[in-house]
Amino acid sequence: MRRTALAVTAALLALTGCSAGDGEPRLTAQNAYIPEPITGDMAGGFLVIENTGDADDTLTSVHSDLAETVEMHETVDNAMRPVDSFTVPAGGTLSLSRGGSHLMLLGLTHKPVEGEQVELELRFEKSAPITVDVPVRATTYTGE
Repeated sequence: MRRTALAVTAALLALTGCSAGDGEPRLTAQNAYIPEPITGDMAGGFLVIENTGDADDTLTSVHSDLAETVEMHETVDNAMRPVDSFTVPAGGTLSLSRGGSHLMLLGLTHKPVEGEQVELELRFEKSAPITVDVPVRATTYTGE
């Protein structure tokens, strides 16, 4: 009986070890959109990056052929300011949304219009880049 209990305990420990994470981030991007900009020189970008992995990762830069540069911004006390990176927490999300942290596409090659798709390449500290085809929505679109 004792030997059976030990065998069951050992099996459960082995299964727990097998189902444990590998200590890596696992990232996906979703709910991305760019509102059609009013002017042709800059646009905002919004999306959610989900990390179902067991380790934090860091969004370090974003690239798009639509813009000369893509900056990452946070909003503090109703003022935007550029930041170097955003953390994508293990088991959590990074939400880039209106009125909060977001992307700014600057020096646009053309003014994107509703219905167009814009490619963004998200670059991370640990994970491979993620390429996202982002729809351009109406200027007033909020993602809700």
